[in-house]
Amino acid sequence: MTSQNPFLARRTLLAAGLAVPAAVALASCSSGSVADEASSSSSGGSSSPAAGGDGDFDAILPDGDPVAFSKDLVATSLEAKEGFVPPTDGPSAQQAGATIAFVGSDLSNGGVNATAAAVEEAAAVIGWTVDVFDGQANPQGITDAMNQAVTSGPAAIIFGGADPTEQAPAITTATDAGLPVIGWHAGVLTGPGNGLFTNVTTDPLKVSQLAAAFAVADSDGTAGVAIFTDGQYAIAVQKARAMEAYVKAVPECTVLTFEDSPIASADQRMPGLVSNLLQRHGEDLGYLLAINGNYFSGAAKALRDAGRSPDGPPKNVAAGDGDAAEFQRIRSDDYQAATVAEPIGLQGWQLVDEVNRALAGEDPSGFVAPPGLITKENVPDGDVFDPDSDYRDAYTTVWNG
Repeated sequence: MTSQNPFLARRTLLAAGLAVPAAVALASCSSGSVADEASSSSSGGSSSPAAGGDGDFDAILPDGDPVAFSKDLVATSLEAKEGFVPPTDGPSAQQAGATIAFVGSDLSNGGVNATAAAVEEAAAVIGWTVDVFDGQANPQGITDAMNQAVTSGPAAIIFGGADPTEQAPAITTATDAGLPVIGWHAGVLTGPGNGLFTNVTTDPLKVSQLAAAFAVADSDGTAGVAIFTDGQYAIAVQKARAMEAYVKAVPECTVLTFEDSPIASADQRMPGLVSNLLQRHGEDLGYLLAINGNYFSGAAKALRDAGRSPDGPPKNVAAGDGDAAEFQRIRSDDYQAATVAEPIGLQGWQLVDEVNRALAGEDPSGFVAPPGLITKENVPDGDVFDPDSDYRDAYTTVWNG
């Protein structure tokens, strides 16, 4: 994989009217804004009502010997060689010189910003320009950005990192104007739905599977884990419950506690929460599994104060999103062992290809790139997970006809 971040760029934020550098850290990419003030509280070791609910996770559970299955899954993902090659058929480039709009839920969110930059990179190759609109991390701001995008008269709109059900009227306004809307991390499901031509994202259950499999494989099937989620967000609860189901499917692994604690206040809450867990579970606490890496800067303080080694136990493992801070912690053995990262660059190029398919009157590609497990063994030198699958050349060949 490349060690260089190809997605650093400067752009004009059309909604804000000023130029700023693109963020280099990939922050949370879920469809809800984690910057919003959270109201849920820690469960103190039991599931809160907000974090409750069952799911059908059979498709991601280990098959046969759970430890061997987990080790194979981990090894395959670390190689990052499978699933990252996009379709090699599709329409040639449509509407030369067209302008498309990228509406980001929050351009201060590194994942959203890096995706916008990847879209700009791909658009330049296909022969388009991109206008970027900032939703400024609030529902009204996203609606305003969508309305501005429609008014600007683009050929299509990419709708990034926001809830499509919350923004259903704005999406309807766009589609009624004849503009295809392509989602990026717009809800939980991949593919068409919610008024979107398609939604480009990884499968959140695959993300959870990889994080849980790492704990099982690393412990040889004896992991004692604590799981952290934020009950405000359905996708966060789903990911956490999927990790719980995977660990519980391994006979000698144990879910010691399932904690509902808001992401927005993780730095403040996690030191006390983790200190309590260390006291309650002692050496049985081998792994902290969280729905993203934002929990671990706070967890590190408690582990440091308790005299725990930076390389564990307990080992910190994030089920997304693979940001620069996580990579640095992993790289330097600083209280994080692994994360599951999004292939942001590939997704940006896929978004442009999906726009091209929509403009050509064809169906979506159906392509879903997998996430990638990142450990010290394969952590990038730079700030993004960018699998070496020659996807740029593949898409360029298709567009050139």
